[in-house]
Amino acid sequence: MSTGTGRRPLTPALNRLVVTEARLLLREPLSVGLGMLLPTAILLGIGAIPVTREPSPEFGGLRFVEIWAPTALVLGMGILCVQHLPSVLATYRENGVLRRMSTTPVHPGMVLAAQLAVVFAATVASGLLLVLSAWLVLDVEPPRQPLLFAAAFLVGSASLIALGTLVAAVAPSASASNGMSMVLYMFLMLVGGVFLPRVFLPDVLVRMGEFTPPGVQLLLESWSGTADASGLSQLVQLAIMAGVAVAAAVLAARLFRWE
Repeated sequence: MSTGTGRRPLTPALNRLVVTEARLLLREPLSVGLGMLLPTAILLGIGAIPVTREPSPEFGGLRFVEIWAPTALVLGMGILCVQHLPSVLATYRENGVLRRMSTTPVHPGMVLAAQLAVVFAATVASGLLLVLSAWLVLDVEPPRQPLLFAAAFLVGSASLIALGTLVAAVAPSASASNGMSMVLYMFLMLVGGVFLPRVFLPDVLVRMGEFTPPGVQLLLESWSGTADASGLSQLVQLAIMAGVAVAAAVLAARLFRWE
């Protein structure tokens, strides 16, 4: 009996594509080094400075490494989801990879699904590495509100991945994709407190950062345990980021070109 029109063959094909895309990612030292290792390396480097490991009244009694750890998470999430992802997809389209695959039983959409899965897995791995390193090396306690932290991380990652896919969808070329993703990345890192700690940012940028993916304020509060789990503000932040993820994903699906 033929299974050519069935759905079962899709899973092995998708699995093979995921493995292939994962291998390609790991063969790119720049992507692995910047996206997965750099955030942890920067945090550990900052933690090597004694004053950053001392509680400070300026940070509400917290240590600077505790304040900056969620910011380091945002750094890795942005590199992988907003810079790496659209660059790969736009390059595939420009080089005709997606067009050639459209003539095979493997639909180009499976390449997209595999790429999204690999980037999401790399983002989670980068986050786990940073949390464990901060805990074991710098004595920064793991997130004290783990469920809220996990929700914020997952929704924030999904929103960034959707935005990265949207960039790839509308960019006419790989070079244009790189330029557009860099502008988006710089904005997200600015409101995320990567370039300047959020305590020194203008109030308008701080407020924007609370609702702009990936929601660094919620990551910080759930990590430090200061988030009001019974309040509506956290739900509003999650809902807004989820809305961004859905809207960007729908637009990307409508505008994405395979060739």
